Amino acid sequence: MIEQYIPIFLVIATAAVFGAAVVFSSKLFGPQRPNDIKISPYESGKKPVGNTSERISVKYYLVAMLFIIFDIEVIYVYPWAVEFKSLYAQYGIFAFTPMLIFLIVLELGFVYVYMKGGLKWD
Repeated sequence: MIEQYIPIFLVIATAAVFGAAVVFSSKLFGPQRPNDIKISPYESGKKPVGNTSERISVKYYLVAMLFIIFDIEVIYVYPWAVEFKSLYAQYGIFAFTPMLIFLIVLELGFVYVYMKGGLKWD
């Protein structure tokens, strides 16, 4: 039984060895010229000075929420739409109602972002 999984383990081991080799070869062969700017922490274009308890704009989180909602929608709705004709022929209306509920829940996320002003780009 375990013999069937040997090719999968070989692929995983090869990928791990190749990934480690690439990372360590860049460290080994790459230029090593550190200075104050290169070794300083970098966070989304802001200089790492000042008070660490600064408040971040809510718009940042709303844009992130829009991105996540769009990604989830594309990941789940596109394959369903491609197979909808055969699903509808096989299951009837029961192929449509779960996706309708899913889309309603996603649209509630869009409504929340709209009500909070996440779509206003000023």
